[in-house]
Amino acid sequence: MTPSARFAAAIALLEAIAAAPRRPADATATEFFRSRRYIGGGDRRAISETVWAAIRHTLRLDWHLSRHGATPSPRLRAIAAALLVERLTLPALGALFSDARYGPEPPTAAEQALARALAGRALVCPGMPEHVALNLPEWCLPGFRARFGGALPQAMAAMDEPAPLDLRANLLKTTREAARAALAAEGIATEPTPFSPWGLRAAPRQNVTATQAFREGLVEIQDEGSQLLALLTAARAGERVADLCAGAAGKTLALAAMMGNRGRITACDVSAARLEAAAKRLRRAGADNVERHLLTPGDRWAKRRAGAFDLVLVDAPCTGSGTWRRNPDARLSTTAKDLAEVSEKQAVILDAAVSLLRPGGRLVYATCSLLPEENEVQVERTLARHPALRPVPLAEAWARAAQPPPPPNEGPHLLLAPHSHGTDGFFAAVLERRG
Repeated sequence: MTPSARFAAAIALLEAIAAAPRRPADATATEFFRSRRYIGGGDRRAISETVWAAIRHTLRLDWHLSRHGATPSPRLRAIAAALLVERLTLPALGALFSDARYGPEPPTAAEQALARALAGRALVCPGMPEHVALNLPEWCLPGFRARFGGALPQAMAAMDEPAPLDLRANLLKTTREAARAALAAEGIATEPTPFSPWGLRAAPRQNVTATQAFREGLVEIQDEGSQLLALLTAARAGERVADLCAGAAGKTLALAAMMGNRGRITACDVSAARLEAAAKRLRRAGADNVERHLLTPGDRWAKRRAGAFDLVLVDAPCTGSGTWRRNPDARLSTTAKDLAEVSEKQAVILDAAVSLLRPGGRLVYATCSLLPEENEVQVERTLARHPALRPVPLAEAWARAAQPPPPPNEGPHLLLAPHSHGTDGFFAAVLERRG
């Protein structure tokens, strides 16, 4: 494809994403490229880079566009991103409209005037509202300020960068070094992750799922932060474990490997489609100590198993604010109303989780959010409702997981962020039911 044709495809993909605002952008992109198989791998990567740059900086781009009297649109965001993010010159931008057959429609007079106004400008400039300069939705600025304090600019700068591709070596079938060698033999270079003993880190946008190592279940795609959450559970062989929000079983797989396939894990979710996807992953990984359970309204599964589990993992539904570098469209679609609604769901799930614990059993509560309302506040309220629980300090939980000190961060709970750990943003707390 010519550069002009790539730019036209990027505009078309941005339009498709804008037409489905509640659908994850990566799902729309997958469908877009699947229906255009004539677009080769190199062209897909170039188109995707343009699209994700525009999405990642939409708040800033829209501010610039509005400041110059333009109504933001996918096409104008692509033009603005080319000038402000990719730093193209006006002649280079003009070249993107040069392919009359496959390129985008020629720029209008108004678009040309807008391009001249934007050319050479800084993406972040004086006069921007604080939340726009930080690339944050205004509603969550107080929560992020409470979380990071004076380090907020550094934290948000890291959130603007593309996420690496993290993998977990499946110890049911291999070792980390053997998995690394298998990937290298197929042209994918990796480095051991700094905190997880199972993790490997590759450059973004590697086609790992096409490798023999992946197809044989030697590795799974999983952010290092998610691996550390699994590690913190200290799951042991022979235990009875409930993964209450298992989804497609990413953490379930890690728990099964930690337990050496001994004991029993029940992977629960409210989505039949996610549990079906989990079944395929479990077979590929060789995890055979897992049963799946679909949670439905009126389900009495939890009541029948009250007090039956040594470990309950709640990787709770959340705003996902810790994953915004990986899912930049989510920062545009998530609202304060979503935060309120998901906080209520978290409390209900936590209460159900507590009922499943045997005396001495432990509950690990986690989110991929950085907002205190979903994390420390939720833990404090749970402890107030359930006096039989005690919080397990992070240092103690880390030692139980047989990991050498110190833990990844100071403080009572696990707290990870892109700028401090190179992971997605994660929170985890360990609570124990007194005997």
